[in-house]
Amino acid sequence: MNVLVEAWRLIHPLPDDRHGPLAPLLLVLTVVTGLVDAFSYLALGHVFVANATGNVAFLAFALAGAHGFSVPASLLAIAAFAAGALAGGWLINRLGVNRGRLLARAASVEAVLAASALIVALTAQALDGGAARFILIILLGSAMGLQNATARKLAVPDLTTTVLTLTITGMAADSGLAGGRGSKLGQRLPAVLGIFLGGLAGALLVESGRAPLVLVIAPILMVAVAVAAAWLSRADPKWVRESG
Repeated sequence: MNVLVEAWRLIHPLPDDRHGPLAPLLLVLTVVTGLVDAFSYLALGHVFVANATGNVAFLAFALAGAHGFSVPASLLAIAAFAAGALAGGWLINRLGVNRGRLLARAASVEAVLAASALIVALTAQALDGGAARFILIILLGSAMGLQNATARKLAVPDLTTTVLTLTITGMAADSGLAGGRGSKLGQRLPAVLGIFLGGLAGALLVESGRAPLVLVIAPILMVAVAVAAAWLSRADPKWVRESG
């Protein structure tokens, strides 16, 4: 029962929650992560745009001569993610005091990048080869780096939107079985499910030959987050200035 209550409070926070509506908005972006990583790995050839850890491992595999992995693609994905995070840092230093405005602006820029990726995907002859592949990696990797930097600044517990390693570790290490104070499944499991469901939807679209639809859905969700963040923070509620 506590798990259900925790999950409900994550999706529908109390009016005085110190993070306001940030948790459900970041949960939507977590779904986006699953979508775009499924697209990049399956349609662009064994590369992630959101999972930087995976790309470092893929780079090692490629250098070892493993089939299906690319040194240029892995390096470019890491560089694009870092560039997006750099842009996120620039944005944070100007808007970080207002968490709602920061999320709205970051999600808007992400949506522009994802929409640009859609245009490239629709006009490319092939997604997994040539210049189109690298342009898509740059656009989507930058968007995910920006998203990760923003989520890091907002600092809503267990909602980094792109990384699940610490979340899953916390679920196990903090559990009663380990002698901990509680795994906070209701708070942590939705993030895991978000990436899982996004990845499942993205994989189904790519495998059915409708890969560009991923790049239709992703910017729509990003715009929805941007509009909601801007609207909900317009009256300058307390949560927009709460320290993460």
